[in-house]
Amino acid sequence: MGTCDTDECCPRFEPEPWEGKELHWDEKLFVKDRVKSFLHIPLNFGAVMTRNVEPIKAVEAFEEPPLVLSDENSLWGADVYIAASDDVPGANMATISGTFLTKVFEGPYKNMRQWIEEMNTYASSQGKKAEKLYFFYTTCPKCAKKYGKNYLVILAKV
Repeated sequence: MGTCDTDECCPRFEPEPWEGKELHWDEKLFVKDRVKSFLHIPLNFGAVMTRNVEPIKAVEAFEEPPLVLSDENSLWGADVYIAASDDVPGANMATISGTFLTKVFEGPYKNMRQWIEEMNTYASSQGKKAEKLYFFYTTCPKCAKKYGKNYLVILAKV
């Protein structure tokens, strides 16, 4: 996910590799930061991305395609995890481990409550219980408009 200062900001998202998958991560490496929000609406997401993407790219640790997860743990902010292939000097590094079920959604974010219910139902249908949800916003709003699709992947830690 880029900073939308060029025509090639976010790559076009391909939903097939993410739909109905089970991922197993063992200390997957991320740069962790915090986004300020108002009622879960991010206020400085672009600035947080700009602050982190360039240092990740500088050490050639930026994963392609990009993976940026959001842990919506407060009405007033969210932890953001940007996948990195190596340590980034000066960055707050974190790891995520576990088994995750994935499901792709498309449409306006006003459907989020419904999507969360669908994700929990999907996990139950797989004989599992969602313990924690991460949200993968696949493109920035400008690129979603450019591509005509606003995809979101929910990852449920089970």
